Amino acid sequence: MINDKHFFNVLMINILLGVIWHYATFFLCIMKKNEDYSPDRRMYRPHKWERGGRFYSDTLHINKWKDRLPQHIGKNGFSKDHLDDISIEYIDRFIRETCRGEWNHSMNCLFAIVLLIINKPLTGAFLTLLLLIGNVPFIFIQRYNRFRLQKLRSLILKKKRQAVGCNKSYITNGE
Repeated sequence: MINDKHFFNVLMINILLGVIWHYATFFLCIMKKNEDYSPDRRMYRPHKWERGGRFYSDTLHINKWKDRLPQHIGKNGFSKDHLDDISIEYIDRFIRETCRGEWNHSMNCLFAIVLLIINKPLTGAFLTLLLLIGNVPFIFIQRYNRFRLQKLRSLILKKKRQAVGCNKSYITNGE
């Protein structure tokens, strides 16, 4: 436990450790294989309480505030600001990026364990609250966007199947 009597010293130690944790998490995030961010993995699957994404829109009113939060786009990164394409490949990549973002922010939240262990209880609780405020909204945004993208993906696939079905019947009736 950090027993320094000066709040500034305690704060600086926590900030330094937090920066190291966050950078390590970020580098792990970009080093992991794309397959690790499959939306079929347990971590990224929908929960009943999310009600198909309606929890985020109806309860949290996410549409009112999500665009006000910053997004990180690294060099050669993927912007999640808007859709640049509606191909299945692009949407699949976008969905995978929401998983990547969720993983990164979730791993950052694990730093709360360190904060609670190394600090006095009140300090640890306060810093954990700040940590969660800085990460949980981004997790919610990633999950909310993934619901929307998966619905869009299903709709596009349905329309493609219908178009193929119409073309087949046209060809069959025309012969």
